[in-house]
Amino acid sequence: MNALVQEDVAISADRQRITQALMYLAKNFELSPTLDQAAEVAGLSTIKFLQAFTQVIGVDPKNFIQHLSLKRAKEDLLASAILGTTAHNGSLSGLGRLYNLMVTYEFLTTSEWEASSLGKDVVYGWHSSPFGKCLIAGSERGICGLAFELEGGGDPTVINLFTSLGGASRKEHSEATKQFAERAFDGGDLKVVLRGTPFQLKVWEGILQIPSGAVTSYEGLARALSLPSAARAVASAVARNPVSWLVPCHRVLRANGAISGYRWGPSTKRSMLAYEAAAFDEASA
Repeated sequence: MNALVQEDVAISADRQRITQALMYLAKNFELSPTLDQAAEVAGLSTIKFLQAFTQVIGVDPKNFIQHLSLKRAKEDLLASAILGTTAHNGSLSGLGRLYNLMVTYEFLTTSEWEASSLGKDVVYGWHSSPFGKCLIAGSERGICGLAFELEGGGDPTVINLFTSLGGASRKEHSEATKQFAERAFDGGDLKVVLRGTPFQLKVWEGILQIPSGAVTSYEGLARALSLPSAARAVASAVARNPVSWLVPCHRVLRANGAISGYRWGPSTKRSMLAYEAAAFDEASA
């Protein structure tokens, strides 16, 4: 095994360890886990864990832990409401290593999707990510689905995701979706193709206007879309977003800041929000 291969294996092992520790912190945040405990979960010394977490995720783990609590979620929600999301706009280049990508979006109604025959050439594959095992579906046009593994396992996750893709074909081809996974979490140019009703597309476009480091409530999003009486319908559309992370539905919370009801699990949502809040803090310091 040459030096470069050995280095790649070591980096991959560190990523797996850090992802495991990150999810442990997100799931057990109410118990106030320590860095020593997280390092033990990762199978690393505390010093090595601190170094590896910062390198893999791009933020200080201490800062990440501070943003896991409900109290911080409420504070972030209030701050975003007071300042307005435009106060958070600007370059994302300083927001951590997960943001070194340029994403373009294509919006197709369900009839446009069917007319384009996109549902006939969709492939999917499982990949690792900083937020756990993820399922990516895509075609030559780009990513059309990104999910995180449900507690029930892989098969229920595949079924759940493909319900949002109008019965698209299911052909497993991890090699074909590998490029999407690498760009989604390691940087690069990426295209997302969204299929939905006109109302869903309008809501998802609204979600894309919420910058990293900011959050809003379902009611707040409804008002921003000039749909103040449609908060429940907006929440339903948010929940049906088929491309998590890249269409950041995790930035929409309940009015009390509670993190629950997320399609791919509250721990995943909590870890994403904590990462983004920590990265914003560090970029703003």
